Order: sequence, then C-alpha cells, then structure tokens
Amino acid sequence: MSVSRIRGVRMAGLASAVPQRIVPTSDYEAVFGAAEIAKVIRATGVQRRRVAPDGMCTSDLCFAAGERLLDDLGWERDSVDSLVFVSQTADYVLPATSCLLQDRLRLPTTCAALDLNLGCSGYIYGLWVASHLVASGASRRCLLAVGEVASRRIGPRDRSAVMLFGDAGTVTALEPTEDRETSWTFDLGTDGSGGKHLIVPAGGTRLLPGVQNDVVRTYDDGNPRSLNDLYMNGSEIFLFTLNRVPQLLSGIEQAAQVSRNEVDAFVFHQANEFMLKHLMKNMALPAEKVPLILKDYGNTSSASIPLALTATLGERLSQEPLNLILAGFGVGLSWGAASLKTANVVVPPIVEVDESVIQEPLYSVPQ
Repeated sequence: MSVSRIRGVRMAGLASAVPQRIVPTSDYEAVFGAAEIAKVIRATGVQRRRVAPDGMCTSDLCFAAGERLLDDLGWERDSVDSLVFVSQTADYVLPATSCLLQDRLRLPTTCAALDLNLGCSGYIYGLWVASHLVASGASRRCLLAVGEVASRRIGPRDRSAVMLFGDAGTVTALEPTEDRETSWTFDLGTDGSGGKHLIVPAGGTRLLPGVQNDVVRTYDDGNPRSLNDLYMNGSEIFLFTLNRVPQLLSGIEQAAQVSRNEVDAFVFHQANEFMLKHLMKNMALPAEKVPLILKDYGNTSSASIPLALTATLGERLSQEPLNLILAGFGVGLSWGAASLKTANVVVPPIVEVDESVIQEPLYSVPQ
C-alpha cells in the first residue's frame, strides 16, 4: 500500500471534451444480431458512445478541453509551469504528447511537460503526480491532461470490446492554496502479474509494428482481432475488480480518516455498469452517491473519472464544497484511490468537438 497525504493544493478547474459523433450500440445489430445487442446493453449499460473520427487524436480532445478551461479560469498562459499528460493512446511513440500540448496550448517554454502511460487508474495517478508538483512548490500551476481515443484500439468484430469503449479528453487545473489544514489522501497499488489480462500486444519494442500484426485471427474466446487490437479477459478483470475495489475503498477511508457518511460522492472508473452496481450493493453505497455515465459515453478508460465528474457533478463542484472519493482500477493491473475536498471549481459544460480540432500530422511521407 502506497499512501500519501498532500496539503496546500486545490482543484481550480475541470473541463472535458468529447467527439460530436455518437454511435448507438444498436448500430451493431446488423453485425451481431438484436439479441446479442440487448445482452451487451444489459451487461455493460452502454447504449451509446462518443467515437472520434479518423485523424482525431487524444491531444485534439485534450486541447479543446484545455482551451475552454484556460479561458474560463482566466489564467495567464505564462502562469502554468507544468503539464502532465496521461493516456495509453498517445499521438506518437515519440515525441511525448505533453510536449505537443504545451506548444498548442501556448504555454511558456519554461513549462515542464511529461507523459504517463496509464489507463483505468491513470486519473488518480496523474492527480497524485500533479498535486505533488504544486504542493512541493515545484509548480505554481499545473495542468493535468487525461484522455483516450480507445476506440482506435478495438477490433471491429470483437464483441467483447467494440461496443464498450468510447473517446474523451479532459484537463484538470491545480494551483496552491493557503489552506494548510485540508489534505488530499492517495492510496495506490500495482500487480503487474495481471498485465496479460488487458493488453495491446503489438506496437511497442517487445513486438515491433509490422504488417503481420494487422492479420485478424479468431482466438479461443471466439472474437476476431489483430495483435494491434486490445485484448481484454473480461472474467479476470471482473474478479480483480470485485476483490480489489472494496479493499481500496476501505483503505482510502481509513487513510483519510473519513467516514462513508461524510462523503458526498464516490466516483469510480466507469468500467461496466453491471460490475459497478454489484460493487455498490456489496459495499452498501447509496446509488445517489455513485455517478454512472456508461449509458451515454461508454468506458473512456483514463478519462472516465473526470468525465463523470464533469457530466454529473459540474454544477455542485462550482457551487458548494464537496468531499469526494475517486477510485480507478484496471489495466496494469493497477489501482488507485483519492480522497479530496473541493470548493469553487470552475467546470465548463462538456465541449463537443468536430474535425476542425484535428491537428495536421508532424511528419508526412514524401510523394
């Protein structure tokens, strides 16, 4: 258990951006049949997703969210001196996507920028890193950009995943506060022995890109996909979640010395509605305190927690102090929880973006 408490930092703002394109789950009836679609909706809760068009990358979505947030906050760009980008669908193998966002958001060249390669737990880990930067005095102001275009990594006929994952980009603004009494508490953990259960096999240096990786094969689970596509062992991830999350929730409550009744909202990674409702029942959490957005957005991986905050708690975040517990869990295998107190958070409406936000590639093949 890796527990830390951080003082002297506040969440100043939070913005989310999604593609304009809406893909109803019912669109897959021609491929999988109406009975299978009804089964998927019952199991996952996903009725529609926001899906990025060709060419739209994670940085495009985070850029749209960041532009809106900086404008609404009224922050001078020169006042931002660190940028943390969290995603498992970076624009390029290199350079780091955070470098591209620094330039595109017109942040100063004195701004430190780094990428974190994390998925389901990524928002919690990103908050942990970014809040340490601010609380330590290393940064005056930090932008945490978290997002995915996860739909790009799914085989089009893989029924275990193709109707589940959506796309989104988010930006959280952190700055110092004179309130030294209030602390944020984090509880983080990792079990890399389960890495094989949620993986994109090809594309790194373990299995280099190549045309052979594009070959679609049907695997033991009956789903066709290539080595460039995401593989998810749903039953193993389900068991991991049911075993780990109750421990994680109890651990963060104990570490933060907060009772369950004091918490205004428990915002979990939006993995699967059936699974989350099962957890809510087992942990005796009231439904009104556990936001669910899978119906409209699907599983947006690292972006799911900040997107859920924006979609369901935006008005309350801006108007009243809130005690929050956030929890992410999944790919890695990795998990993390945070106990936060927020007040006066600037939360713009969710930004819907079209193809006009797409940035031209940095490199093109000579004609």
